[in-house]
Order: sequence, then structure tokens, then C-alpha cells
Amino acid sequence: MAEEKNISVDNKKEEPEFSKEILALIRSNKSPKVLADELQDYHANDLATVLPVLSPKERSMVYRLLGTDDLAEVMEYADEDAAAYLDEMDPRKAADVLSHMETDQAVDLLKTTTSPKKQAWIELMDPETRKTIQSLATYSEDVIASRMTTNYVTLQSNMTIQEAMKSLIDQAAVHDNISVIYVLDDKGVYYGAVDLKELIIARRDTKLEDVITTNYPYVYADEKIDDCLEKLKEYSEESIPVLSDSNEILGVITAQDVTEVVDDEMGEDYAKLGGLSAEEDLNEPVKQSVRKRLPWLILLLFLGMLVSSVVGMFETIVAQLTILMSFQSMILDMAGNVGTQSLAVTIRVLMDEKLTVHDKVHLILKEMTVGGMNGLLLAVLAFVAIGVYCLVFKHQPVGASFAISGCIGLSLIVAMVISSFVGTAVPMFFKKVGVDPAAASGPLITTVTDMIGVVSYYGLASIVLIGILHLA
Repeated sequence: MAEEKNISVDNKKEEPEFSKEILALIRSNKSPKVLADELQDYHANDLATVLPVLSPKERSMVYRLLGTDDLAEVMEYADEDAAAYLDEMDPRKAADVLSHMETDQAVDLLKTTTSPKKQAWIELMDPETRKTIQSLATYSEDVIASRMTTNYVTLQSNMTIQEAMKSLIDQAAVHDNISVIYVLDDKGVYYGAVDLKELIIARRDTKLEDVITTNYPYVYADEKIDDCLEKLKEYSEESIPVLSDSNEILGVITAQDVTEVVDDEMGEDYAKLGGLSAEEDLNEPVKQSVRKRLPWLILLLFLGMLVSSVVGMFETIVAQLTILMSFQSMILDMAGNVGTQSLAVTIRVLMDEKLTVHDKVHLILKEMTVGGMNGLLLAVLAFVAIGVYCLVFKHQPVGASFAISGCIGLSLIVAMVISSFVGTAVPMFFKKVGVDPAAASGPLITTVTDMIGVVSYYGLASIVLIGILHLA
């Protein structure tokens, strides 16, 4: 878009008014020329936000008013609704819009849409664009090449600055991602990168090679997204080239792509931490949601049975000291909470691929220390509070009351230290064997720590309260 009105993201009051402006403009009786010119003043995201409010007839008018490049940009912001809007267009126009979208977004749209017109759109594209999109569609979702775009500019390393500027101007008519320009050698192999600013301020007779950064970061097309995510975030470049096995540039990952990748990865990790096999959204069919949740729930059902069977092993202790049952849930909850906290910290730390064995050992010891110190403080509170509770409300003798509360406090310390270890060590083990550490989800860790809590609680009660103090 030409001139775009800036809207503060924090100023929530202006957003509805802005939408009203666009709606009023579209629904006015102004001529197509005036409407088209005035719509140019609005950001593509704002136009995309208004589209769902418009009637099909009004949207059809917008499709006619906007140029192909502008309409393609609007579709990029329309997200999952974009395919429905393309369905409303003439197939040839829809194909043209798809061709002008960022290639990675066009591929995503074509992969996810169930529109019967999809094949027609592909066939109506120009051969070069169709070939590029079909090539990108062959990459699996978990490799970095699936997120790349072919919107980039290249130069030859043997050019002068003057020749490079001329080539840049020619390519900029087609590719607008020019803040970083990539350089190839005479065989087409990736050589390095040049910042646009460096190119502009260089003298005309300077060799391009003198301003090339040869240690500019890059990734390979078949690298897993998880494996190269840290590199992408660490360098914070406008874009990073994606190379083939023969070191030729296939595309680039832009800063916006990196943001989307990080957001998607966080969404996936959040889903796994919640015990889901994949992300869910508001409009997802019930069957699909059931299918995503059921595998973990089945696993947790059997783990729950295991925990219940462990509790059953201590039936005689519970029968002799029934008051112990009153505080079982407290022990289990605290153990589960501590384990989940350690899990969250560990998954975040494990994103650093440079983590050494020493670092991992340090993390385990630190989490166990934190768990132990928190357990000690809570144990003191539990000793006093539960001792008074047993004395006043359960009419237990003073010695028995504080023996029970002391045993519960000791159980808290043991359960929280071990749970901290489990919450840290399990995701590390998963990472070591090549499984996403986020799969050590909250429900899984909670179930394991439940078992730890049960064993430590009733085990200590059996040894201290019954075996040593003979309270039963």
C-alpha cells in the first residue's frame, strides 16, 4: 500500500472508529477512482479486519477497487478466511492474487483450503509461480523450508557497485524484500550478503566484494524448525537465506516468518504441556478435538490406575490412621505443582542448543535446591498449622498432633525435592532420545509426581508414625 495510517496497537478506542471509517467509505456513493485512491490510505490489516463485516456484494466491489498487489497483501492478513474470499472471486483473479502473495503464505493457504476451486487456481497461475508453489508444497511442515519465501534479491559477486545498483533496481520491481541482498558466486553458490545501506553509501567504482559480509547466517532447507529456531532468533536479521544441499539459495526466512514460527512453536508446546497432541482453536470440529485429546487421556488413565494401585498398597496404614487421608490431596497437589514449575523452566532452558552437560547438571541441582527450600518453608507452616488443627479440631493428643504434622511436613520436603528432579530430568531425557521435551506434558508430570507423593507420604507415615512412634 502507498501511504498507510499508523494505528497504535494499545489505543483500543481508535480501532472501531477506524473500521467505521472504512465501512463508511465503502458504502458511500463516491466514484470507483476516488474510492480506490482513498482505500490506499489504509493498512492492509485494517482492510482485512473489515472484510467479514461486509456483504458479499460489498466485498466484490472491494476486490475490483484494489490492485492485485494490494489485494494479495489484504489476503495475507485475512488468515483462515482468505480461502473463502478467494472463492468469491473469479478463478482467474483469485489465481492472480495467489501469485502475488508471499509464496510461503500462498502455499499454506493452498495446503489448508478444501475449496473445490483450488486446482483451478493452481492451473491458472503463470508457469513459473505454479512451479515455485508446487516445489515449496513438497516440504514437510516441520522443516524450515516450509516457511520460506522466494521474495528476495540476488547479485553476482564480480559486479561493481554501479552494476549491483542497476540490478537491484531491476529486481526491486518484482521483489520488494531488499533490505538484505544476497550474493552468489559465478556458479550460483551462496557467497554472502550485503546490507542495503552499505550498498547505497559505497562508492560507484568500489567492487561489490569489498562490502559483502561472508559470515552472514544461513540455514539449510531440510533442517528441522526446532533445530534452527535458536539461530534464527539469535541473529535477529531482517531475513536469512535457506540453502539447498548444493549451497544454492532456495528462498529466505524473514523476520515476520521467524515471529510466526516462534508463535507456532510456542502454541504447539503449550498444547503439549496441556496434554494435547496438537493445537486447537474455537472453530475446530468436536470430533477433531476429541481425537487430539484422547491419546494422552488414555495414557493418563492407565497411569492413574497405577497411582491408585500404589495407594491401595497402603490400605492398612490408612485403616490405622484415617486422619492421613485428610492431607493426601495436599501432598499430591504440592508435588504436582513443583514438578510442573520445574518442567516449564526446563523446557525453556532446553531451547538453547548450546547447553552443556555441566549446565544440565547445574539446572537439576538448582531445581532440587529450590524445591527443597520451598519444601522446608512449607513444611514449617504445615507443622504448625496441621498440628494445631489436629489438636483443636480432631482432639488428638499434643504429641500425636505434632507427630502427624511433622510427618506431613517431612513428606512435603521429600516429595517436592523428588518432584523437582523429575520435572527437570524427564524433559532432558526426552530431548536426549529425540522426543520433543514439551511432550513431558503437565498431566504426565503431575501423574508421576502423584505417585512420588503417595509413596513418600505413606512410606514415611508407615516408618515414623506406626513403626517408630506406634501411634496406631
